This record gives sequence, C-alpha cells and structure tokens, in this order.
Amino acid sequence: MATEQAPDRLTPVLRPVRAGSGFEEALEQLLQVVRLGLVPAGERLPAERELAERMGISRVTLREALRVLQEQGLVESRRGRYGGTFVLRREVRPGGEELRRRTAAVDLADVLLFREVLETGAAGLCAARGLAGADATRLRAALRATHDAPLEEYRRRDTLLHLTLAGLSGSPTLAERYAAVRATVNDLLDCIPLLVRNLEHAQHQHDALVEAVLEGDAEGAREVAREHCAGTAALLRGFLA
Repeated sequence: MATEQAPDRLTPVLRPVRAGSGFEEALEQLLQVVRLGLVPAGERLPAERELAERMGISRVTLREALRVLQEQGLVESRRGRYGGTFVLRREVRPGGEELRRRTAAVDLADVLLFREVLETGAAGLCAARGLAGADATRLRAALRATHDAPLEEYRRRDTLLHLTLAGLSGSPTLAERYAAVRATVNDLLDCIPLLVRNLEHAQHQHDALVEAVLEGDAEGAREVAREHCAGTAALLRGFLA
C-alpha cells in the first residue's frame, strides 16, 4: 500500500542539483516539498540518506538545508528509534505582516498566467498521450482522494491531483516548473478563506477534467483546465489584488 511519502509524490520536486549551488537548490526543493504538502504535517520526511542521494548532495549539505527549515519553524528533528525530521503544521491564515510579505514578493498576474499555461498544457498533453493502465489508475486515485478530503485537507489533496496530472504529461521539465509555481500559488491561497461553494465548483471541474483526459479529449481537457484556473485567479485577485 502506498504511503504519503511514496517516491512518485516527490519526483516533480526532488532531483539532482547543479554543481556550485547544491545548498541553495536543495533548500529550494525541500521548501517546495513542505509548501506543496507532499509530506503532510505530522509526517516524517524521507531518511537523510534517501534525500541526499536523490538530490546528489552530501549529508552535510542536506543537514545545513534542513537546519534552515527548522529555524523557520517548518520542521522539527526528533531523536530515537522512531525519530527523523517531521513536518510541522503551518499557520492556516497568515497575519497582516506575513500577508503583506507574501503578496509583495510575487507578481500576481504573472504567476496566475504561468500557472494557467502549465495546467492547460499538462491537461492537453495527458489527453493526447491517452493515459491507460497504471497511469489512469494513478490519476483516478488522486481524484478520488479529493472527493474524500475533509475541508482542512482539501487544498493539499487538490495540489497532489494537479501535480499528478503534471507528472503524467510526459514532460519532466513541465512537472518541475509546475511544482515551483504551484508552491507560490499555495502560499497565496493560504492567505484567503476556504469557500465551500468554490470547492464544490472546483470539484465538479476536477471530475470533468479527469474525464476529458481519460477520454483523450485534449481540447476539452484544456478548456476545463482553463476555466478551473480562471476561477482560482478570480478569487486571488479579489482578495489580494
């Protein structure tokens, strides 16, 4: 049975770093793992050896990056037989100063446009590829997880659904870029309330998107993805712009 830390969940984010910037890129990737909810709050990150091997860095460099996450209150280190590095629960709604910091750090229009380009592209590519077998099963499972999600867990599972779609597109570069922009979008989504009506609408769009992808309807999949992104963009502009 797959766990929340299954390797495929981390594949869009964890990759070998470039020589000369190992610490910085490792820190970026670990921050994305946490910000995207790939390892949920209360769960343990993969073992240091696995993380170091996947990013192609020494364990000394890895520990330096993990120390930054600890200093930022994102993870904690626990000793003992069942120890390791555990993800801490983040503040659901940031306060005024943190809200200003997050919104000032990004170009909202650019982030939302880039997200739409990547999501519509991923949807079209997946449909054109004709997902079947294990790939189709994986996509259906990610969709089913959003249906079963309690309200406080919905955004994390929504993120995993979209990361799954990007990962199945056949383009590792697209999946990598999407993980980065989605981490930024999630930081912004954390600044606005969860609206049940919006989540219901989004879930209908998820259903239609997966159906179009599995039916091989590339244009239909792109259109649903475009509408889905437009809804999120409207909320973020309304609350934050």
